[in-house]
Amino acid sequence: MPPRKLYFENVRVGDELPAMAKSPIDRVQLARYAAATNDYNPLNIDELQAKAIGMPSVVSPSTLGLGFLGQLVTDWARGGQVKKASARFTRMLWPGDTLVCKGRVSDRWGEGGKYHVELDVWAENQKGELVVRGNVTLKVFYSFEDETRFRTGQPPLIVNVPRESILVAPPRPPSPAGKVSASKGKVSAKDSRKPAKKPAKPAKAPKAKAKKPAKAAKPAKRKK
Repeated sequence: MPPRKLYFENVRVGDELPAMAKSPIDRVQLARYAAATNDYNPLNIDELQAKAIGMPSVVSPSTLGLGFLGQLVTDWARGGQVKKASARFTRMLWPGDTLVCKGRVSDRWGEGGKYHVELDVWAENQKGELVVRGNVTLKVFYSFEDETRFRTGQPPLIVNVPRESILVAPPRPPSPAGKVSASKGKVSAKDSRKPAKKPAKPAKAPKAKAKKPAKAAKPAKRKK
């Protein structure tokens, strides 16, 4: 059975790569890494030299963690081509550290028959602390049909796909009729359904009471 291959049509933004746990870093691994990279920094392989400058032990080169992330990506993206990669180291690696490498799809786009997938990848130590973080851009075939066309010298399959970055907030759904933020001085749809209150009737002025005419004084009685 042929090995599984990664095709653009099967990838979605937010997909997580299977986490990969590595064995604890030991001094034998550091010696082999120094030989493979032809980098014999005494701080990575000479315990006495490292302690002479105040370090607790030899320190692992940070690029070893980057190599672990590269293994994570190549194991997942079979058939893909790495077009760009970058990384930022945030914590030192020490012998005995156990790294867990993780990643997820953060973007995808296709244009003119070329299809790309972008990944966020990172590694954590046994304490859950972030050690290294990076971004990788892959070029992949859209589908098995697209790869077959390439192998047989035919033009690529053209499917234009806009960028779908996980960092871009999805567009907000249209607001219901009449619902606008209160800061703009308009009422919400909920309020618009209520009948408008009738304006208060102006208070009636009190009627002036008509004064009764004063009674005429009775004439004084004469004494006999």
